[in-house]
Amino acid sequence: MSTTFTKSMARNIFYGGSVFFFLLFIALTVDTTHALPKRDNSQNITPEVARGKKIWETNNCIGCHTLLGEGAYFAPELGNVYKRRGGDNGGAEFIKGWIKAQPTGIPGRRQMPNFHLTDQELDDVVAFLKYVSEINTEKWPPNIEG
Repeated sequence: MSTTFTKSMARNIFYGGSVFFFLLFIALTVDTTHALPKRDNSQNITPEVARGKKIWETNNCIGCHTLLGEGAYFAPELGNVYKRRGGDNGGAEFIKGWIKAQPTGIPGRRQMPNFHLTDQELDDVVAFLKYVSEINTEKWPPNIEG
């Protein structure tokens, strides 16, 4: 074997590596396009969920909270808050009560403003957070506390 690295060897490594990674990219793309429809829960989007998302956006909740890892890190992750606070066994009541009780006025704690949401708006926000908690995130976040 030659101890020198020739131009043709470098060219072969470049072209071989390029072809390999191009084929790998195509294979991963095909795998993703087959896997994502199985994880879709868009059939669960109700008018309440859509209104809850609109409330989430207009009040800029993502400016403080994260949702499935996206957003600010000032306040808790809310992607699994419905499950974390009891799910169908009291999660909705907890979330509505928490939002109504803000700001708590506890010294040394960050305070969430009171948005003065109506009961219907609170139900819509809870419907949105319930929908988000049902998204198949492949076990993300890794623990229930987000």
